[in-house]
Amino acid sequence: MINARFALAAMLLVAPSVCGAQQPTKPAAKSSSEDLRLRAIYNAEDVWRKSQRGAEDPDNPHRIPAELPFVNAAKQQADLQHWQTVLHQVDALHAAQLSPDERVNYQVFRAQIVSLINQQTFREYERPVNSDSTFWSDEEDIGRETPHTLEDYENYISQLHDIPRYFRENIANMRAGLARNFTPPQVTLTGRDQSLVPIANAKTPQATVYYRPFEKMPATISADDQTKLRAQAAAAIQADVIPVYRELLIFFRDVYIPHAQTSLAAEDLPDGKAYYQSKILEFTTLTLTPDQIHQLGLAEMAKIHAEMLATMQQAGFKGDLPAFLRFLRTDPQFYAKSPEDLLMRAASISKDFDGVSAQYFGYLPRRRFGIKPVPLDIAPFYTSGRGGSGVYLVNTYDLPSRPLYSLPALTLHESAPGHAFQMPIQTEVVKDRHLPKFRDAYISAYGEGWALYCERLGTEMGIYHTPYETFGMLSYQAWRAARLVVDTGIHSQGWTREQAQQYLRDNTALSDHEIETEVDRYISWPGQALSYYLGQMAIQTARHKAETALGPKFNLRAFHDAMLELGSVPLPVLTAHIDEWIANGGVGPYPDMEK
Repeated sequence: MINARFALAAMLLVAPSVCGAQQPTKPAAKSSSEDLRLRAIYNAEDVWRKSQRGAEDPDNPHRIPAELPFVNAAKQQADLQHWQTVLHQVDALHAAQLSPDERVNYQVFRAQIVSLINQQTFREYERPVNSDSTFWSDEEDIGRETPHTLEDYENYISQLHDIPRYFRENIANMRAGLARNFTPPQVTLTGRDQSLVPIANAKTPQATVYYRPFEKMPATISADDQTKLRAQAAAAIQADVIPVYRELLIFFRDVYIPHAQTSLAAEDLPDGKAYYQSKILEFTTLTLTPDQIHQLGLAEMAKIHAEMLATMQQAGFKGDLPAFLRFLRTDPQFYAKSPEDLLMRAASISKDFDGVSAQYFGYLPRRRFGIKPVPLDIAPFYTSGRGGSGVYLVNTYDLPSRPLYSLPALTLHESAPGHAFQMPIQTEVVKDRHLPKFRDAYISAYGEGWALYCERLGTEMGIYHTPYETFGMLSYQAWRAARLVVDTGIHSQGWTREQAQQYLRDNTALSDHEIETEVDRYISWPGQALSYYLGQMAIQTARHKAETALGPKFNLRAFHDAMLELGSVPLPVLTAHIDEWIANGGVGPYPDMEK
């Protein structure tokens, strides 16, 4: 799973001739007048985004801006008007006259703009908190990074001074959301105030996460400058950061939580049916209705149950499925003895993939990833693991809720060939093929669908060594299929929190702690949970179509390279791309490696 700051993330060199190679480039096609018009639109949009206060620099992602963004209502309305103008320009184009490459850019860019307009139209900025992430945790993430230059440190201190303004604008937005009953459900906010306490009650600036970058500074910064920067940071944290955290904590505890909506359903929010449908479009890139998705989930759960029962029999278990689930949740053999044990096992699994990677992928990313524990201050409310470019985070909090039989599937999803593999490839594709910057955005249906597909792929790659690990993979498959049932059940069919928890308890091997945190995430983040299984289904359908059409000419490595070569795109774009790949013979970009 990927957690983006804005609602829009050493391998074995088995095949050195391929790993790190430049992506093959296609001959430049002659640009049509519509191509030029589209480029002018998205290039102007890129300039606008870069000009925004607090904007990150895509050409230098490690650079720390000197300011935080404006998030007040006036700025939000201005953003809405800007994106509506952009969409009007895009829709005035004659899409059929675009070249093939620009047609893909058009489809990706337009989908992004539509999602941004929907977010602004429904005023999602008025609830900048959910059970999974918050605006203040996004800021604290910066404190967990190490600035690289003197300018970065100076900009970081400037951000510390800007936090009171930024927090108060968010508080004003939250008050506006309260006034129209547009908040996360109250039950999902319980206990989330605890994440504010360490800073609100900090005895010294040095005790806060914001001071961590100053504990060990780069040697390229002189000793005198280091001393000055530490003093400036401590003063900013003491004078600006700690007081506004106290202010936010009082508001959150005394005003926001007590008056948050008690209903769970997105459809109970203002204009709720349209809002939930917009989230389905955003996260799945499809136009399915909640009922269609719910019925699909029930059908897929039945198929996976049959596989789970067969695997249970392979393990030699004599009881029924509920008894087997109790056995998996309680037997000590399935749980790590220490955080270090869990991390080392995750590392071992990632090396299992390294050993077979060249058999399944022609193109391997140049960037590697590290394995780190989830920071303890956010671990209690965090998912079991998350991956992205350069990192695979493993949650070592509450080890009895982190079963080892699920660790191979988790690792394939979050590290390689999942998120920590796909995302660097996407960045390399964008850079090497000189694609527009917006093509490096994360589209949940594609990214999560690919990562879930990778869990299934583990059976072919030999990553699952025991029936228990295979069952763990199937439990994860059931978990994602169950999300189709649970998310739509909660947000459109009146399901209770307890009903959703019991459905996961009855149909997966997830621990109670994971079930509780996951259900709260679905409740407070409508639609996001739908992206995983629907994305995987699109990929599996495309593979089946390719295998049928190409017969003995089908090459799995070539198929995977074709799946990854566009980067993150809406599912209909991906399907059309694979159809074209099949029509062209199913040949990959590395034919010498695919014999």
